[in-house]
Amino acid sequence: MSIADIKKNAEAKMAKSVEAFKHELTKIRTGRAHPGILDQVQVDYYGSAVPISQVANVSLIDARTISVQPWEKGMGAKIEKAIRESDLGLNPSSMGDLIRVPMPALTEERRKELTKVVRHAGEDAKVAVRNLRRDANEQAKKLLKDKQITEDEERRSIDEVQKLTDRVVAEIDKLVHGKEAEILAV
Repeated sequence: MSIADIKKNAEAKMAKSVEAFKHELTKIRTGRAHPGILDQVQVDYYGSAVPISQVANVSLIDARTISVQPWEKGMGAKIEKAIRESDLGLNPSSMGDLIRVPMPALTEERRKELTKVVRHAGEDAKVAVRNLRRDANEQAKKLLKDKQITEDEERRSIDEVQKLTDRVVAEIDKLVHGKEAEILAV
């Protein structure tokens, strides 16, 4: 393994950490409706739990309402029950085959709670990135110990990985601030 391999590997893993963090942010509910909010809701479909997107069409009616259109007639009640029992705090209502899920307006207290959740998730993502930095630096030190690289190359590798880490942490901070602004916007 070379220094370039170590850096490329660390960069790829850090990019995956950022993507996982972005995915985590989509689950955090803001005042606006977003079809991805229902992604983690599981529906009982003939004895097995499946995501809503596999048994119904999920779309937006307007900025505050999600519509769920079941593909089978009998699934409406099960989908409605699954949404109601999820920890999202949503209250769906049936209108024939169509299920409407209005997004309740967030209270100031709930907005502050959600910003804390976002900050915590951001901190977890930063910890993951720092762990990847540590692993990359340990690999460089091992190469030095095995006399496959010089001390200067090891120092340069550690500096490059640190710059990469700083860039990724700044990107995470930017995502956190963006999501906080989105949550706090009334």
